[in-house]
Amino acid sequence: MNHRWATAPLLLLLTVSQSLWAGATAEQVTSLGGETYTPVGAERAGNAEGTIPAWQDGLSEIPVGDIDSQGLLNPFADEKPLFRIDASNAQQYAQQLSPGQLELLKRYPDSYYFPVYPGHRVSTYPTDVLEQVKRSAAGVELVEGGNGLRNLNGTTVPFPFPDSALEVIWNHITRYRGGSVERTYSLIPVQANGVFSPVVFQDLLVFGSHFPAGEVSPNRLFLYLSRILEPARLEGDVRLVHENIDQVAEPRNAWVYNAGQRRVRRAPNLSYDGPGFAADALSTTDDLDAYNGAPDRYNWELLGKQELYGPTNAYQFHSKTLKYKDLIMPGHLNPEHTRYELRRVWVVQATLKPGERHVYAKRVFYVDEDSWGVVVKDQYDGRGELWRVGQSHNIFHYQAKVPWGSDVMNDLVSGRYLITGLSNEIPNYAYVWGNPAKAADFTPAALRRTGRR
Repeated sequence: MNHRWATAPLLLLLTVSQSLWAGATAEQVTSLGGETYTPVGAERAGNAEGTIPAWQDGLSEIPVGDIDSQGLLNPFADEKPLFRIDASNAQQYAQQLSPGQLELLKRYPDSYYFPVYPGHRVSTYPTDVLEQVKRSAAGVELVEGGNGLRNLNGTTVPFPFPDSALEVIWNHITRYRGGSVERTYSLIPVQANGVFSPVVFQDLLVFGSHFPAGEVSPNRLFLYLSRILEPARLEGDVRLVHENIDQVAEPRNAWVYNAGQRRVRRAPNLSYDGPGFAADALSTTDDLDAYNGAPDRYNWELLGKQELYGPTNAYQFHSKTLKYKDLIMPGHLNPEHTRYELRRVWVVQATLKPGERHVYAKRVFYVDEDSWGVVVKDQYDGRGELWRVGQSHNIFHYQAKVPWGSDVMNDLVSGRYLITGLSNEIPNYAYVWGNPAKAADFTPAALRRTGRR
């Protein structure tokens, strides 16, 4: 298969046959990291207008400071917005915004806007991770129906030259997040009037390839343990997930521990449109991390690539100098502390299959070409009405070479919104990379010990 997508400001409405499941060609593999493509398959060059820069391999200069006490320092702190997009000029930029972004500007014309900054394409991965991408690119295949992968071999970008929507979405699901990481963060449901009450989580995420050979099933994509630290009424509740590569052969296994009942039980609803954990009915389980889990309930279509203004390099948004009250307003985030850049994204549409059930009848994902993370998503209800708009305010964790950040989802019906992944008020740097966890830490028996108050 040839990498045939062209980049353009307008969405390319291209239909892709999803019967094509093979990996990259030898010629494509050779081109990774060369003059045309980055090591993960993005276009190395910027756009013709110069509004999207060429990719650079990480930051040219790392900010000097104490990350443990100050968090990640902003390498672009001296920059000012080039301009802002608001309700008055939104139509001028409509081709570079999603329908959901346009609707947010329309809903909040007096207070919401996108401050647009100079672009910086600095996302990259560690050398060994990029080498594995190149080694595995020709061999990874989608299983029948596209609901799992064969021959993943620990790679984090199985399809650097995607020819189908499912290849793009699997790149998002498997993308590099440090191999083994513990992070402490706040999940914050915000009411329409701006009132909020944070829920503090401590998550442990370890990918199967990070464990010694034989310690976990070769079909294990990752093990995930999430414990609530605050507030007191929820403290000690824990969820455990065993996520799999081939989800046809072995669906996700999940358990929850309720500290009040002191009971571990299986959680079959910890998937698809099951309610998000402690999310005040503002998200589904598969909303976490923008999208996760088996894609089998949807028909997937790759619409092509386009240029999009998305929240990127959001170091100010994550600054320890800000409190949550500085970021949160009624209806939406305080745009003063956000940062938008023009990016190239893959556009993927998921439409609910006839006879299947999900609260979202249609979902459109805008996937950043440099990190393979979803940067914006628009989600529609059963009537075809735009319902929820998600945006991922990501940063490049330059000392670990991991692109990751916080997700914000606005509910257009209720006027409420949900923030996931904030750590401004978490003491010290909220991420611990290379956590030496063992597979035994991710068993139902260990779940009770983890959550005990």
